[in-house]
Amino acid sequence: MDAAGLVVVAMVVAAVLLAGAVFLAAFLIGAQRETRGRIAQIAESAKADRAELRRALDERLDGVTHRLGEGLERSAARTAETLGDLKKHLDVLDEAQKNIAELSGHVVGLQDILANKQARGAFGELQLHDLVRSALPPSAYEFQATLSNNRRADCLIRLPNPPGPIVVDAKFPLESYRALRSAEDEAARAAAAQSFARDILKHVGDIADRYIVPGETAESALMFLPAEAVYAELHANFPGPLEKSFRRRVWIVSPTTLMATLNTVRAVLQDARMREQAGVVQREVQALLKDVVRLDDRVFKLHRHFDQAGEDMRQIRISTDKVIKRGENIENIRIGEMEAGDESPDARVQPLPPPERDTG
Repeated sequence: MDAAGLVVVAMVVAAVLLAGAVFLAAFLIGAQRETRGRIAQIAESAKADRAELRRALDERLDGVTHRLGEGLERSAARTAETLGDLKKHLDVLDEAQKNIAELSGHVVGLQDILANKQARGAFGELQLHDLVRSALPPSAYEFQATLSNNRRADCLIRLPNPPGPIVVDAKFPLESYRALRSAEDEAARAAAAQSFARDILKHVGDIADRYIVPGETAESALMFLPAEAVYAELHANFPGPLEKSFRRRVWIVSPTTLMATLNTVRAVLQDARMREQAGVVQREVQALLKDVVRLDDRVFKLHRHFDQAGEDMRQIRISTDKVIKRGENIENIRIGEMEAGDESPDARVQPLPPPERDTG
C-alpha cells in the first residue's frame, strides 16, 4: 500500500477514534449529570432524615429532661425528709449523750460513795429508809432506835406480840464481793469466796448478838443487803452461810425481798388494828344494846300511858254521851208539857229524878 493509502487509513482511524472519544465524552457527561442528580437526591433525603432524627432526639431529650427533673424533685424531697429525720435522730443522740455523760458522772459519784465504808453504810441506810417509808405508816417503824443494851438499830419495825418489834440492819460487804467477781483464777476465787463468806457470817453474828434482845425484840432480825447482785451471789453459791444465818435467826433480805416482807408486815399491822377496832366495836355494840333495852322500856311505859289515856278518853266519851242523853230527855219533857197545854204550875214543873252515879 502506498503512502496515500496509509494516510487515508490513518485518517479513518483517527476519525473513528475521534468519534469514539466524542461518544465517550458525551456518555461521561450524562453519567456525571445523573450522578449529580442522585447525589442531590441523596443529600435531600439525608437532610430530611437528619431533620427527623433531630426532632426525635429533641422529643426524647425533652422527655428525658422532664423525667429527670421529676426524679430530681422527688429525690430532693426524700433527701430533705431524710435529712430532717437524721437531724431529729442526731438531736436524740445528742440528748442521750448528755444523759449518758450525766449518768457517767452519777456512776463515778456512786463509785466514790461505795469506795468509802461510811458513805456505803449511809447509802444502804438511805435505801432502807426509802423502802420502809414507802411501805409502812410512820407509827409502825423507828429509825436509829436505841435498845436497852445501848445498841442503836438502823430500823425498828413495831410488830404486835407475837413476834414483837423486829430490827432491820443494813450491811454491804462490797470489797469481798468485788474481789470475788474480779478473781482471775481458781485460787483467787477461792480466797475471795472465803473472805465473802467470812464477812457475811461476821455481819450475821453482830446482828444476832446486838439486835435480838429477849423480852424486848422479836426472836429474829433482818439483815438488809442493798444490792441485788450481792444477794443473788449469796443465794446461788453460798448455802453454808445461809444455813448458819437461819440457825442464828437472822434473815437476809435484798431490796426486792425486803419490800415483799414489808408488805406482809403491813398486812399484819392492819389485821392487828382490825382486831383492836373489833374490840372497840364490840364494846360499842354492847352499849348500844343497853341503850336499846332502855329505849324499849321507856317505849313500853309510854305505850302504857297511851293506853291509860285512851281509857280515860273512852270514859270521857261515855260521860259526855250520858250528859247529852239527859239533855235530850229534858228537852223532850219541856216539849211534851207545851203540847199538853197544862196550866197548872205543878203540872208544868215535874221534879227530876236523882242523877245516876257516873261509874266512869
